[in-house]
Amino acid sequence: MSLIDSKNEFDRFDFFLGAFYFIFVLFLVRVIDIQILKHDYYLKLAEKNRTQVINQAAPRGRIISSDNVVIASNKPSYSLIYFPDAKITGEALKKMALYAAKYCSSDKEFVFSLLSKAQASQKPVKVASNLGSYAIMRISELKNFYPGFQLVPEAIREYPYAASLSHIIGYMGKIDAMEWKAYSSLQDYSMDAMVGKTGVEKIYERNLKGKDGGLYVEVDNKGRMIKVADSREGEPGDDVILTIDFKMQSAADKALAELPYKRGVAIALDPYSGKILAYAVKPGFDPNFSVNYSEEKKEKSAEFDEFNIGVQGAYPPASVFKIITSIAVLENGRPAPEEKFFCPGFFDAGDRIFKCWEKKGHKNMDLISGLAHSCDVYYYNAALKVGPLEIEKIASEFGFGQKTGALFLSENSGNLFGPRVRARKKSYWFIGDTLNLAIGQGETLVTPIQMAVFAAALASRGLIYKPYYLDRVVKRNGDEVLKNSPELKSKVKLKDKTWEKIYEAMREVVASGTGRPIYTEGLEIYGKTGTAQNPHGKDHAWFVCFAARPGEKSKVAVASLVEHGEHGSTSALSVAKAIIRAAYPQVSQKDEEKIQGPVE
Repeated sequence: MSLIDSKNEFDRFDFFLGAFYFIFVLFLVRVIDIQILKHDYYLKLAEKNRTQVINQAAPRGRIISSDNVVIASNKPSYSLIYFPDAKITGEALKKMALYAAKYCSSDKEFVFSLLSKAQASQKPVKVASNLGSYAIMRISELKNFYPGFQLVPEAIREYPYAASLSHIIGYMGKIDAMEWKAYSSLQDYSMDAMVGKTGVEKIYERNLKGKDGGLYVEVDNKGRMIKVADSREGEPGDDVILTIDFKMQSAADKALAELPYKRGVAIALDPYSGKILAYAVKPGFDPNFSVNYSEEKKEKSAEFDEFNIGVQGAYPPASVFKIITSIAVLENGRPAPEEKFFCPGFFDAGDRIFKCWEKKGHKNMDLISGLAHSCDVYYYNAALKVGPLEIEKIASEFGFGQKTGALFLSENSGNLFGPRVRARKKSYWFIGDTLNLAIGQGETLVTPIQMAVFAAALASRGLIYKPYYLDRVVKRNGDEVLKNSPELKSKVKLKDKTWEKIYEAMREVVASGTGRPIYTEGLEIYGKTGTAQNPHGKDHAWFVCFAARPGEKSKVAVASLVEHGEHGSTSALSVAKAIIRAAYPQVSQKDEEKIQGPVE
């Protein structure tokens, strides 16, 4: 061999040796990376590749009233899981689907499609949730013949008071694609998770949602189940504490339920904070229907009335608006509150006769007696003297035509009616408009929540707070996650004499006028009735009030509306009375004789 050949041989050897060392070093670096530097990462990845998780819903956070009544809780339930077996034939799968559908009250074709997909992928699937005792018993028997079926315990939502507070609490349903995209990046959600769809359940979903547990199923490299490897319990979500006083809420619910009318609402507020103490709507809806979808619940969907008349319904304020007209009169000094106008039962406006609700007339009326007996003719005369601009101004200051800002979906702003609004629309203003404005008819529209804020502002001498129903969010160990606080939006500044006269007039409404039936010994109650004209049927009934013990501040203001309730002094007043009696139980323990007053 020549020297040149020997040199070439050594060069090739050095090259292969160098390549070997290079590859060895790369391998060593990779081993160190996998085994030491990124050990936890690759361990989790390997674990994920060989296990699959069947989610078990964690106990959701509770929704609790301010007086510690649990309004939304959880109850134990069972879900049916199918663990596929490669040995199962198509015919056997059809029989399994038939029996499972029968016991779970589901559609057999739907169940068969789930089982077929599970068979094809050899991955477990949830067939049904929230199974009843009959289904659990029969499926337990079915497992003897088809061991692929397993019953998995989990917590599901329960609303023990059914429709009570349904428009605040909201309801739950299966997660959709948009929700999954929004939630799954922040918390661990499965594709069949139940999430809040409306109300507190939706707004505070991320607080209420706990950490799901699950069954950890070991699978082979093709994703086929080998065995159930582990079971881990979930962690409960945070509790939501409301401002609701459940005694007042129950009283309002019961009073509305006892009325023969189909629709109504009653809202109670704390005048010095804006806390919603009661929010009763008739009809509500039972959120239990939506916890687990079934054909039965689909048929009952007509009963699921989500329309929230407390914030979405808009109605003429009727005679309650006479308080606004009275304030305009007192602030401007025309006419003087002592000036009297004769009411023969009608008012001649020249080209039209405007009637008083009392056909035989009220005779001579001043501001105090005019409000107490809700005399339309007094307010026709007073409005012409003070002028519609001043009435519109006071209505605007008290928030009419504006949203209250309460945390509800689709709040209606109502409609502020007056010459300024009409001028912006480049339209004319007539005498008849002034007369309608004075008594809360015409184009003025308000929502019940606006009327509750108005009643609270009267009680607190002009403080207008944003209504709210969430007090705080707490963990199960008591740690505070979120705390709400009152938000003062504005203050209506009136003369001291104006407040004194308005209080005197509203007390007279209860002492001798149309609000007489709410009179309660030991309480000072200030109120006003209203009967709103309705072109589509019987008139709507209003009542607003606030109450206090002598020498104390008021702790509750109420607005109640009953659609087609005809008279504010009867139907709407009875609901407000129930709330006031619940707020001050010590002074109303003794049953009193039914007190009658003029019926407006």
